[in-house]
This record gives sequence, C-alpha cells and structure tokens, in this order.
Amino acid sequence: MYIENKLVKKYISLWLIIMFLLVAIIIIVGGLTRLTDSGLSITEWQLFSGIFPPINDDDWTKYFNLYKKIPEFEIQNYSMTLSEFKVIFWWEYIHRILGRLIGISFILPLLYFTHKVGFKNLINLYLIFLLICIQGFIGWFMVSSGLVDRVDVSHFRLSVHLLLAFVILSLILLNFLKLINVNFPNVKLNRFIPIFFLVLIFIQIGFGAFVSGMDAGKIYNSWPLMGSGYFPDDSKYANLFKLKVFSDPSLVQFIHRNLAYLIFIFYIIILFKIYSSKLLRFFSVIKLIGFFLFLQIILGILTLLSGAEIYLSSMHQISSIFLVSSSVYFLYLNSNSN
Repeated sequence: MYIENKLVKKYISLWLIIMFLLVAIIIIVGGLTRLTDSGLSITEWQLFSGIFPPINDDDWTKYFNLYKKIPEFEIQNYSMTLSEFKVIFWWEYIHRILGRLIGISFILPLLYFTHKVGFKNLINLYLIFLLICIQGFIGWFMVSSGLVDRVDVSHFRLSVHLLLAFVILSLILLNFLKLINVNFPNVKLNRFIPIFFLVLIFIQIGFGAFVSGMDAGKIYNSWPLMGSGYFPDDSKYANLFKLKVFSDPSLVQFIHRNLAYLIFIFYIIILFKIYSSKLLRFFSVIKLIGFFLFLQIILGILTLLSGAEIYLSSMHQISSIFLVSSSVYFLYLNSNSN
C-alpha cells in the first residue's frame, strides 16, 4: 500500500490504529462474554432493530422469554431471575454493538479514502473489510449452534470465530506497518522462521478456544502434572491420533499445555540464532516477544491453578493480543529489509 499524499497517509495511519484498538477491545469483550456464559443471552440476530436495547419491562420480558426456550436455560440456568439475565444480556449486547461499530468505522472511512487515493491502493483494506463481514456471519453461526440440543456453543465454531478475529487484528497491524514503511537494512533470518512461529501461536490460540469452549480449564487444575502423571489419567495415548482428540477436554488441555512448551523451545532457538548471528535490529522485538511469551505462560499456569477464574482467564487472553502483535511486528521486520 503506497500513498503519496502525506496528509491522507497520516489520517489512514491514525484510522488503522483506531481500528486495531477496536478489534483488540472486541476480542477482550468477546472473551469475557464467553467466560461469563453470556453468549446465548440474545437468541436472535437483528442487524438493525437489534441496535436498540430493551427500554421497558415488556422488552425485558420478551428477551427473557426467548432465552427461556433454549437448552442453556432449561437445563443449566432454570433458576435464573430476570435481574441475573440482565447481566449476561448486557455482555452479549455490548459485544454485538462493538461488532457493528467496527463494521461502520471501517467501511465509511475506507470509502472516503478510496475517493482520495483510489481503489487499487486500498485493495488490501477491502479484503480486511470482507473478513469483518464474514466474521459477523461466523459470530451468528457460532451462537446458533448453542440454541438447539446443547447448553453451549460449538467449540469448533468458537475457535474459528476467535482465530478470524486475530487474523483481522494481524492484517490491520501489518497494513499499518507497511504504510508507515519502516525499513531496517541488515541481514535477515530465514523468512519461514517468523512465519512458523506465528503459525504456532495461532494454533495455540485455536486450542485455547477449544479449552474455553469445553470448559477444559476447569479440570486437572494442577501443574506441571495432570493428575498423577504427565499425561491425563482418564485418557489414552492412542486417542491423540484420532479425530475425537479435538472433542476430549482432557486431551485438548494436554495439547494446549504442550504447545506452550513447544513455542517456548522454538523461541529459545530463535533467540539463540539472533544473538549468535548478531542480528541487531531484532534484539528489541525478540526481547519484547520473550516478555509477552513468559507473561502468557505464567498467566496460563495461574489460570489453570485457579480453575479458570474469570479475571485471570481474561488477562491470559489479553496477553495473547500483545504476543500476537509483537510476533506480527517480528514477521514484518524480517520481510521488510533492504
């Protein structure tokens, strides 16, 4: 993305920063919506009329009665009062409003900037907007999975929803970095190293969504062992090589733990490579990644030991935003050298 007009370039840069922050906020709010079991409180998707919240007792009764029809209420929350329902309703409502805000805040300035610099210069941003639209559909597709025959949403759909949010976040950051055009003339690493590192982190986020979606963080609340040994007591090694591994809470937690160890080992290898080759321009970013990676691991362990306490779980997710962002910056620095 090349923009000659310095003033327009400045405004686009500021706009991308705002969009990055909005996407980060919705990831945090979405995590809290999941952690508070609020995601199924609104059982309909109304793109325009859904903007307006309940304003009187009749409206609240209507929404509550709709909620009473789904399995989550009938099986799990049958004793919930209207005042308790309002709490989970507001979490989901805010989450949906943020989604609409992101869509509007992206397309309107994008159309204006297109008028200023042309479509070809901004085609990457239109692709991001397409992903935002797809994300809205996946959000409802995820919610709909919890309205019939089950008390929660599909952890597979939850994982796709979360991963796409991080893809959008990463692409916004990459386009911002390309726009401000930071160059570092120096020898670079093999281009696959930062790519593979980022892919590992995304896989870990996917399994983190599995852990959250299946409440797998509420079992085996010990570390480093899982029960009496390294491998979960209620599982078999052979099941690791079967498709049902993705629906087994114990094995999903086991994989999530070990992916963290693998990412840490790979980070140490990258760190050694950078320092031994004296690649000076990577020193700051690799130390930044190390800090957030260490923080993420510590928060992950504390979250596990607490039985997935809400605030620790949320902090664990928030730190993943910083880890992904610093890893995307690492990828950019390695690919944008002279």
